[in-house]
Amino acid sequence: MIQLIGILNVTRDSFSDGGRFLDPEAALEHARQLAADGADIIDVGAESTHPDAEDVPAEVEIERLTPVIERLKADDVRVSVDTHKAAVMRQVLALGADLINDVTALCDPEAVAAVRDSDARLIIMHSRASGARAERAVPASPVAPAWRVAPASSRCNSGMIVDQVAEFFERRVAELTAAGIDRGRLILDPGMGFFLSPRPEDSLAVLRGLERIAALGLPVCVSASRKSFIGSVLGGEGTPRPVSQRGAGSLATEVWAARHGAAYIRTHDVRALRDALTMLAAIERGAPPAPRVGD
Repeated sequence: MIQLIGILNVTRDSFSDGGRFLDPEAALEHARQLAADGADIIDVGAESTHPDAEDVPAEVEIERLTPVIERLKADDVRVSVDTHKAAVMRQVLALGADLINDVTALCDPEAVAAVRDSDARLIIMHSRASGARAERAVPASPVAPAWRVAPASSRCNSGMIVDQVAEFFERRVAELTAAGIDRGRLILDPGMGFFLSPRPEDSLAVLRGLERIAALGLPVCVSASRKSFIGSVLGGEGTPRPVSQRGAGSLATEVWAARHGAAYIRTHDVRALRDALTMLAAIERGAPPAPRVGD
């Protein structure tokens, strides 16, 4: 059963909806709507990771996240927290967060220590960026920070990118299990858009190769909603489609992912994806499913 993760940005500057849900009441209203639309998990982030995002100190992240997580857990909502900071991880796990979603794949040993003894699932993301921000530059090589070093045979082209992602996860999973993280807690996010490169071909290649990544034996999470490569594909030469006009492209990408190995899909538009998957299931069965509670 595919799990849908609804995106809730309690940020000032997220590329898609920055500033809309910074107020805790607005954030809670949106989170509850995402849950009503069919989200199984709400992924709350208090610091954007797009290339031009502001730095947010850990204490500000905690201040933004705490009231939202407390209220969602009181509503018995499953909560994921999007952060790479160990101090934030410790605080949100104490509040009952069910998942930690780290775009740096727990590269900080302090982050590993922060999550090691919890029961939370851990989404670890592949990235060719040098840190916790996506980057617009085309990587000069598949080597980013030292902990991401790829084999010398790897090349930065779309034909090799899926193998590079799989090799990264093989290494990183081995490193994390050696550090005391139970393998069964891990979820693999191959990264999309600028986390791979500004070339849409790289993201498209990874989508075509999802089954190769799923064959590693761990759940795969795809987070492609409204990202740059969708704008590039849908727009003309040098004129990417605006973020507000990427809904249909995002949905097509997400349905593809659901049909090719993704166990989790992280999306802004939960209702559209839930409806699409429900219709596909009904077509395959030849009969409509039983209604969801609240429908």
